[in-house]
Amino acid sequence: MSSKSEPKDVHQLNGTGPTASPCSSDGPGREPLAGTSEFLGPDGAGVEVGIESRANAKGVREEDALLENGSQSNESDDVSTDHGPTPPSPLKETSFSIGLQVLFPFLLAGFGTVAAGMVLDIVQHWEVFQKVTEVFILVPALLGLKGNLEMTLASRLSTAANIGHMDTPKELWRMITGNMALIQVQATVVGFLASIAAVVFGWIPDGHFSIPHAFLLCASSVATAFIASLVLGMIMIGVIIGSRKIGINPDNVATPIAASLGDLITLALLSGISWGLYLELNHWRYIYPLVCAFFVALLPVWVVLARRSPATREVLYSGWEPVIIAMAISSVGGLILDKTVSDPNFAGMAVFTPVINGVGGNLVAVQASRISTFLHMNGMPGENSEQAPRRCPSPCTTFFSPDVNSRSARVLFLLVVPGHLVFLYTISCMQGGHTTLTLIFIIFYMTAALLQVLILLYIADWMVHWMWGRGLDPDNFSIPYLTALGDLLGTGLLALSFHILWLIGDRDTDVGD
Repeated sequence: MSSKSEPKDVHQLNGTGPTASPCSSDGPGREPLAGTSEFLGPDGAGVEVGIESRANAKGVREEDALLENGSQSNESDDVSTDHGPTPPSPLKETSFSIGLQVLFPFLLAGFGTVAAGMVLDIVQHWEVFQKVTEVFILVPALLGLKGNLEMTLASRLSTAANIGHMDTPKELWRMITGNMALIQVQATVVGFLASIAAVVFGWIPDGHFSIPHAFLLCASSVATAFIASLVLGMIMIGVIIGSRKIGINPDNVATPIAASLGDLITLALLSGISWGLYLELNHWRYIYPLVCAFFVALLPVWVVLARRSPATREVLYSGWEPVIIAMAISSVGGLILDKTVSDPNFAGMAVFTPVINGVGGNLVAVQASRISTFLHMNGMPGENSEQAPRRCPSPCTTFFSPDVNSRSARVLFLLVVPGHLVFLYTISCMQGGHTTLTLIFIIFYMTAALLQVLILLYIADWMVHWMWGRGLDPDNFSIPYLTALGDLLGTGLLALSFHILWLIGDRDTDVGD
């Protein structure tokens, strides 16, 4: 018997004919087969089909999907294996099922961003935000960092769960420890770099540099990033394990739930830690470098733990470029916020910025995670298949084609208006930013929100396929760029909307009055 089963044998067993499959497990670079399993053909004769090892579980999932979806096969012809329950295939999802699974986490995440906006609307008047205005630059950077790390973690774990890499307790524990250690390394390093960016962006326009303020920003940023990532990472792991147990696709719920409390927790931690450290500015200044040194000293521990897992070892060495560039992009959005939040003509920006940024980032993260999982089910990054990367997709292909990813893009885009209406009404009822919503304000706000999500979904379709064609795992590389672009687009378009409202003299919005 040959060490590898022929693809045509698999098709003949299912009665589908010898049509070539884009997800054949005989592609180059596959691991040798570790064992065999017996399948019964139509005549009752035993036919041995090779099963790939656990290290090549994606190929196994592809064979399982072919056997399960064969139009002529019967359930009695399938013999179960020990590779765990077959995950729900994205190909079987309808627009209604996608919308139903996404709606509740989306609303939950949206209310989390509303709460974060209300918190920012309150803390912007605290003395630490008034005296150390660079803290405003840290807000989008750290909220974006939370999105980059936690949504990337959610996307990574969702893909691993869907392709069977978390089916056994040993695999599950290895994935948990490796990924938790990885995000602690990334959070500490990028939190430190975010504080440097805040100091630089604050120094360039004003030409003023304060060493105590720089240490305050560094300690606040590193401590916030570390604690927020630890808490949110544990929540994320629980969500993915729970969604698998109740039969929900983790791609649809993991990333929004990661953001539901993420913005609120991160912003509350940043405000509380920076305020507490600011109170010691004139008495215990040496505490700032001690806080930084403590979290930096823990880095070797997290590096050792992350290197033990093959799934995170590669990301530990090659996954820095997207999160660092994303941090820089988000910091530009923070600079816009810093310059507009204190301007009376832009009063009210503080309460709306986390909402529009959070909603756009959540929706595009869901789409990127879904596309990535779809591609992983059909091969490995860089492989040629029928799902070949589209280097320049047209908007019609992205939003109006019959495939499942286009369907999900339409569903996510249609959630923007009703979702934002609910969030705006909530903010108005809570009198956040002392706002009175008028029709013209809602029109400008919705235009900015729709344009933001439209651009993000199109870029996601291009970026995920482009990265896949270059052999990069989109779970690790695409989401940081997309969420950072969401922060920049959201803040920029919102500031532009406020500026246009000021130019046309629409003061009936009473924003900030």
